[in-house]
Amino acid sequence: MDRPYIFCHMLTSLDGKIMGNYMEIPEGEQAAREFYNIAFGKQPYYKHQGWLSGRVTTDDNFTFYEKPLLDEDAPIVPEGDFVARKSDMYYVSIDLSGRLGWKSHMLTYEDTVAEVIEVLTSQTSNAYKAFLRKLGISYIIAGEDKLDYEILLSKLRELFNIEMLMLGGGGVLNWSFIQAGFCDELSIVIAPAADGSRETQTLFMTKDNLTTDLAKGFKLLEVMPLEGSSVWLRYKV
Repeated sequence: MDRPYIFCHMLTSLDGKIMGNYMEIPEGEQAAREFYNIAFGKQPYYKHQGWLSGRVTTDDNFTFYEKPLLDEDAPIVPEGDFVARKSDMYYVSIDLSGRLGWKSHMLTYEDTVAEVIEVLTSQTSNAYKAFLRKLGISYIIAGEDKLDYEILLSKLRELFNIEMLMLGGGGVLNWSFIQAGFCDELSIVIAPAADGSRETQTLFMTKDNLTTDLAKGFKLLEVMPLEGSSVWLRYKV
């Protein structure tokens, strides 16, 4: 299978959380800067062409739970994928039900500008696909009614020339890629901070009818101390 090399790159607290109040104190803020620089800074360690996240992560960070403006009477769009344009950097969003309320085909994350690619299934409505086309947002059909990892990754490589892809949360998506065997490397920046929350997501999380708690082992590749007492760990999956 011709697919991108996939590394999961995440910021966590000492208690394994990938979001939460710990990000708002100086130690968490410094760790977040280190996390960004490793993947997106002026001299990044990883030379990837895009990063992939789930719907909730996208809503939390980019679309902010806006509802899409759908035209239920829109003309039937052509079948298959839609490639609006090519780019040097992409943001790939898993949105199988077609719920994200995008405003533009581009997004900005700190200093990084990326073209959006939506990942849909054959069950996604015509109205939503027409909505994406109107905004000039590329989309991929990757499965009938659930995500087909092989189709998704093959199309990202073939249609968008993505050779290296960052997997960036949430916890359910991260674990699903690990269990499906489509993650090659794990990169974790651990902030010297914690908040003890029982409500926020952890690095990996199971989901009923998608993944199980079958344990997985990792091989340590590198440990590196960073500015502000955070630590960068790299593992081979």
